[in-house]
Amino acid sequence: MASENTRKWAIIPEPNSMTVGEGTVLLPYAGRVNESIAIGDGDFLLAHQLVADIRSATGTDWDIATGDMWSGFIRLRIADSRDFDSQDGGTAGAYTLTINTDGITITGCDFEGVRNGVQTLRQLIRQNGAVLPELQIADAPACQIRGYYLDATRGRVPTLAWLKQWADKLCLYKYNQLQLYIEHTFAFDGMSETWRGSSPLTPADTLEFDQYCANLGIELVPSVSTFGHQYVAMRTQELRELGEFPEDADRPFSFIERMRHHTLNVADDRAFAFSAQLVDSYLQLFRSKRFNICADETFDLGKGKSKQEAQRVGVATLYATYVGKLCEHLSKQGREPMFWGDIAIEMPEILETLPNNVTLLNWQYEPEATDEKIQLVAQAGAKQIVCPAVWGWNALLPRIDDAWNNIARIARYGLDCGAEGMLVTDWGDFGHVNDPRMAVPGMIFGAQYAWNPAGDTAENDLLERISRVEYGDCSARFVALLRNASAQAVFTWRELVEYLELDDGTGNCNTDVAQTIPCLADRLVDHLSDCGNAMTVREARNRMMRNMATTIERIPQANRALQQCMVDIAPIAAHMGNPGITAAVRIAMEGQLLLNRVGFALAEAHDVRDAHDAGDWRPSDYRALARELECWCEAYAKEWNATSQPSELHRIQETVWKAADELRRISK
Repeated sequence: MASENTRKWAIIPEPNSMTVGEGTVLLPYAGRVNESIAIGDGDFLLAHQLVADIRSATGTDWDIATGDMWSGFIRLRIADSRDFDSQDGGTAGAYTLTINTDGITITGCDFEGVRNGVQTLRQLIRQNGAVLPELQIADAPACQIRGYYLDATRGRVPTLAWLKQWADKLCLYKYNQLQLYIEHTFAFDGMSETWRGSSPLTPADTLEFDQYCANLGIELVPSVSTFGHQYVAMRTQELRELGEFPEDADRPFSFIERMRHHTLNVADDRAFAFSAQLVDSYLQLFRSKRFNICADETFDLGKGKSKQEAQRVGVATLYATYVGKLCEHLSKQGREPMFWGDIAIEMPEILETLPNNVTLLNWQYEPEATDEKIQLVAQAGAKQIVCPAVWGWNALLPRIDDAWNNIARIARYGLDCGAEGMLVTDWGDFGHVNDPRMAVPGMIFGAQYAWNPAGDTAENDLLERISRVEYGDCSARFVALLRNASAQAVFTWRELVEYLELDDGTGNCNTDVAQTIPCLADRLVDHLSDCGNAMTVREARNRMMRNMATTIERIPQANRALQQCMVDIAPIAAHMGNPGITAAVRIAMEGQLLLNRVGFALAEAHDVRDAHDAGDWRPSDYRALARELECWCEAYAKEWNATSQPSELHRIQETVWKAADELRRISK
């Protein structure tokens, strides 16, 4: 057996059963992939995937054929009844892979099984080239649903080309479901006031991408907000009257407010007609029978226009009735409803009203989350899919440790409680400043733990394997360095947005924003009772920065560590042959260096620390820092365009410019 300590290749997800021999197998310079027609891969995509990777890794061109009259060094076939027994791999997605001197054979329990085996072989070819290890693998997934959830609405709308690249990557790591989250970024007929200027996805995009995903063995599931999170729609002239608080529709745009308000007034019959129109038009573009109506974070429910009805029937009943009505509407059309479970879990009586064909998407993002909420849903007898997160939102660099802790434990809880699968979420709160390529490590965590939640894979081991398999990093250090860099984020994009949005535009504190910041929320009422006046923006910012004083002290040390990460990662990235990720990582690290310096400068401006007690750091040159921010923002915009349509890039730029203007203001 080859030693795990000496092996220079890896497979993700790690197979359940693998025997590695002592020998190696040399791929022919002119070989052939024979793919059985019984697999159901009409365009022979799986064979083409292998041929493309062989060409990339070895420079040689292979043939493709089907039928028993044609030999093939690589053979792809569907199992017969003797290949898998019911207790060992007889599940959907199961496969065996054999590599020996007679050739390579992949046998799948079904199309998905062959697909999964092909992805394992592709990973081996990418790392080993023409010389593969002798081995035997028998493998099957623990979770039948292994999904990824991509926010395509809160700032970024991905290009279709990048979406296809992402689907390719999900396929390589054996995902079989993808959902794109939509609030306002789809070109629905009759709703141009809602989607104008957002670079919306179109029906043609959806049809093309749905077919592309289907060819890869990935189910593209429609997901559209139909209840809460109607921020843009409820600010339009045509639709604002459907919201709980139409009087707030003309307030200035706020990243923070977008996350917390603008729920449909479901006591108004027109609200259901609006939601049903979204559902009915959207579902026609997808082959999936599943439909995610979202229905999460309905913060305003029963507080505005629907208050009287909520007092009459109760908030829980108001919520359950509306969601139930939408689910029934879908069921009548042969669809299987899904929705986020946060409100139902807060009001467990809702769980008892769920129809049998409804799946609850049980999200929990805390790195140290317990299994309490997952157990609650399981005990209620409701179907659920567990949903951890890649931890990229609100930040330039991904919080890799948080993602690993969250995903690994949620996957185990889901397995223990009989969940139907796992859906790994990738959100873009606060403008989706996080580059989607930064989510790759978290996505691969999800691939590993959805496949084998009970495994005891250590984080550092998985980081090394990701470095080898995904990034082609022979040193196996790339992802660990990225993790170390993210640990140096002291003053983040979130803090910058909070600081700037505390200004309501009149010199007073924006109380909606302040209520989301713990150190201010507790003081708002006390301040008003103490002095009889609303808190000023200066007072709120002072309190926020003083609350961060201990954290701010870390910035000089953190930036030195971050700069060292940049030095260490540069030669590794240079040898990876992936300029896209190299540029994305460099821009993110440079941006975090600047954000830390902005936090340090604001602390000085608010007298949080003595500028002369900065160790080897000099007091900030505010104007020079403002210029650096603006130059960085131009480089950031170029990287944005590598994956995303223009969408809301302008809001990111405006925030950076506002920060630069604030630095110049405090320099006077």
